[in-house]
Amino acid sequence: MSAKEKAKAKAEQILGKAVQETGRIRRKRTTEAKGAALGLRGKARERKEKAKDVFKR
Repeated sequence: MSAKEKAKAKAEQILGKAVQETGRIRRKRTTEAKGAALGLRGKARERKEKAKDVFKR
């Protein structure tokens, strides 16, 4: 997995957690849901890159 894509995936996961926690604190369900979605998108990106590495072998 390229370092750039790996960093992008981790950044999305961290940002998603932060947004989700902000939503919890402010009691905004939509913000909390957006944070959860962003975190899941980061995890999906990471899994995609790992799968690409497996097929490169």
